[in-house]
Amino acid sequence: MRWDSLFSDLEAQFSAERALRDESEITERARVELGGIELSDRLRGVVGSGIKVMLMDGSVLQGGLSHVGSEWIVLTEGARQWLIPHGSVLSYQGLGRLAVKEASRVQRSLGIASALRALSRGRIPLVVYLAVRNGGGHKLDGVIDRVGSDHFDLAVVPQGEERRAGSVAAVVTVPFVAFTAISSPGGQEF
Repeated sequence: MRWDSLFSDLEAQFSAERALRDESEITERARVELGGIELSDRLRGVVGSGIKVMLMDGSVLQGGLSHVGSEWIVLTEGARQWLIPHGSVLSYQGLGRLAVKEASRVQRSLGIASALRALSRGRIPLVVYLAVRNGGGHKLDGVIDRVGSDHFDLAVVPQGEERRAGSVAAVVTVPFVAFTAISSPGGQEF
């Protein structure tokens, strides 16, 4: 009888040690897996849901997340849409734990320049919000004429007017790092 008790006790200790070791291994694997999740993956996990975004100029935007690119998101706030580069965001609120990997290499390669080229092709009137350290920012109304690898040219026109040669007040070159967001002024979708 003593031998049975001794072996039962040893089996229990061995099982407890193995369970602890397995639990530790699972926890470590979860940490490693979490370390490979990118912000874009977490953002794709909440597409269609409402989130709150604080921009580097201090402004806060809230709306439904409708698109996620490799370097940008599109937030829909009522009738207005916002193209927001990841680099201009200080924080996101409302992201869940779900992470979704990008479905294709093509979508993964679509950077901010690709999104701006699409806006340029559509000749969509836009409001470009520039990052200004003092004074809460600055905005320009216009249409994107050309997009380079790290900048774009904006034909500045009075708000509500079409882009025509006679209505262009100036052409402003904006480096990608200098804008915090681009919005569609009256409910036009990107």
